[in-house]
This record gives sequence, structure tokens and C-alpha cells, in this order.
Amino acid sequence: MTIDVSFPHHTSALHASLVLPYGPIRGYALLCHCFSCGVDNHAASEISQALIAKGIGVLRFDLTGRGNQDGDPANPDFAANTDALLSAVAFLRREYQAPFLLIGHSLGGAAVLAMAGRVSEARAVVTIGAPHSAAHVARHFVDSLLQVHQCEQAQVHLHNQKFSIKKQFLDDINSYQGAYLSELNKALLIMHSPLDNTVEISEADKIFADARHPKNFVCLHEADHLLSQAEDARYTAEIIASWAFRYLPSLATSHSAPTGKVRVAELDGKFTLSINTDNHSWLADEPLSFGGANQGPDPYEHLLAALGACTLMTLRMYATHKAWPLDDVKVELHRIDEKSSTSVVDIFHRTLYLKGKLDTTQQQRLLEIANRCPVYKTLTGQVQIETCLSSALPSAFCSSEDKEKGG
Repeated sequence: MTIDVSFPHHTSALHASLVLPYGPIRGYALLCHCFSCGVDNHAASEISQALIAKGIGVLRFDLTGRGNQDGDPANPDFAANTDALLSAVAFLRREYQAPFLLIGHSLGGAAVLAMAGRVSEARAVVTIGAPHSAAHVARHFVDSLLQVHQCEQAQVHLHNQKFSIKKQFLDDINSYQGAYLSELNKALLIMHSPLDNTVEISEADKIFADARHPKNFVCLHEADHLLSQAEDARYTAEIIASWAFRYLPSLATSHSAPTGKVRVAELDGKFTLSINTDNHSWLADEPLSFGGANQGPDPYEHLLAALGACTLMTLRMYATHKAWPLDDVKVELHRIDEKSSTSVVDIFHRTLYLKGKLDTTQQQRLLEIANRCPVYKTLTGQVQIETCLSSALPSAFCSSEDKEKGG
């Protein structure tokens, strides 16, 4: 599931794509694209898919001034990139959970390394084809350097794309020489190709030499800088997902709820909701026809699912206890609205599919047992719902500002 999100950054708004797994969300990663990559970059897509398969949500982010950012495309200065990344981290921290994993490709990798020390929750950092010094990229603009210094701006070409850069960009990147690496107290995975013609592999050697342990170096063999070949992008994605999994925060530090409780929170300000228990996380939504994004079951589908799951479990438990030959059982449910002038009756129609050499008596008994499942008894019995208001949010719901205020 992909959600388009935006968040404030100084006087403008930044835009990004949040990719979420459909199952439990174990943690979040921030993925910064390369300088010449857009939101549709194949490598970034592969990495995102590999991470969500591990239960990791991914905020995919373009460097300021590229893609769909509200920035000046002629002013992609490096300080603004790192500052924008910190705004992206603040957004995740406020609305979901601070990222435990930071990933940067090419110049995005240099930006991630420059700001990683300021993200206390981040436990692991990945760079792909990143320069040790941001100034290393200036060698690609050597033919335009004179024009930049004379006119304060020039057109440059990189990976068959045209960019407009200002002198501020060149001045800015010269101040980032990788000195912060010796103080980076996080696990580091460096990925680079010896055939990279954009950022030489010697830059990766410098990063590895300056960084502290734990650190790993993975050679991307015959890949190009952009990982344009599908097999290279897929291999990179699989390595990152497997390596990062060991640094996932425990469930106790994620958005899990206490045992016996269910927590529901908005994701997009509309109808897409995150639902969390002590060990599980999933989504609820409304269909498109009702103004939702159709990213998860609607509330009644959840209710039908609860009845269906409880029914099946009860039948399986009973058949196992009796040692009956129930080879398989399936349950299908749907809701029927019967409205009249005086009342509204909800009818849940439930069909049982029993497979096995069961005689008529056994089948009839299982039909009776279906009505003894706990959820059936709850729905058909007397139910009281107590609702109260509270100004004290559970910590999992609180933003970083709330926590600082003690709210």
C-alpha cells in the first residue's frame, strides 16, 4: 500500500511516498533517492518492496528541488537536502514512529550520513553508491564550473538528465568531507559497485575506513550506479532487507498495544486506519465509493471476519476433540440489511463448507457447535459498550511534542 504524504518544511511543504506492509508493521525506514532519481526509480521500488515484505514501512523521499518537491530546482544545495531529511524524520516520528533505518543512494547516501547522527532512534544506516565527500560529484560538472562561477548558475548533465545548479551548491558540498563518520554510532552497510562510473568505489573505501564498527561492505559486482538492471536492484534490495531485519526494534518499543487492548489510529486524515494489538498490526478503510482509499477491510468486514474466524476455530477444536474426519472447513459470510419503518435488523448469513467423511449426525452437530463459538454468543447476547473521554493519550499515540510536554 502506498500513501502520498506531505509535511511542513520551513515555509513550504515537502512530499513523499509512504509504502506500508499489509501485515504487522515492525518499524519504519527512510529512503532518500539519488540526485538524478525520481519517485519512480526502479531500485527504490525494489528496496521498498523487500522491506515491506519484512514488515517495515518505507518513506520514500526525493531530494529537495527534484521530483515532486516544492523547492527551487535550480537550488539543490546540500544543506537543504539534509535539513529536508530531518523534516521527513520528524514527520515519521510525529505521525507514525521514528525510523530505525536510514537508506541513501548516491548523493542521497552522503546526505543520510551527514544527518544520521541527529536521529537518535536510527539504529542502522545503508549507503548505495555514496561518495565519501559530497564534493566528489563536482567532477561531473567540470565543464560547467567556469560558467557557474561567472554566472552563479549553469546547466549540467548527469545520467541523460539536465539540471540547473547554482554556485551555492558547489560551495555547500565542499564543506561535507565525511568527518562525521568517526562519530557515527550506528550499524553501517556500505554497498558499491567496482564498475560505478559516477561515484568511484574508492569513495566507499574511504567511508569504510572512517566509519566505526559495526560496519559491512557489500560489493555490487557488475551493477551500474543507478542499479538500472532488474537483477542488480533486486539483489541490493534483498541484502538490505535481510541485513536490516536484525536491527528492528522489538515489538515492545513499536506501536503495539498492551495485551488485551486494541488501538486504532488515523493514517491519512480520512478513513485509512491502523489497528494495533500486542503482537499484530493491520489496516481498516472504507471503499472508494464511500470516500475511502480501499486499503483494508471496512468495519463490518472486520466484524464478519471475527465471526468467521471464531466459528472455524471452534469447529476445528470440537472435531479434533471428537477425532472426527473433518479434513477441511471453510466459512463464508455476508451481511444483509432488512430495513422497515419501525426497525433495522442486521442479518449475518453464514455458510459452512465441511469436507470429510462425516455422517449426517456429525454434520448436524457441527452446525449446532457453530452457534456456540464465543463471538456468536457475544453478537447474539446482550452487549454493553462503555465509552469515556480521556485527555491523556497512550504513549503510542503521542507525538514527540506531546511527550516533551508530558502529555
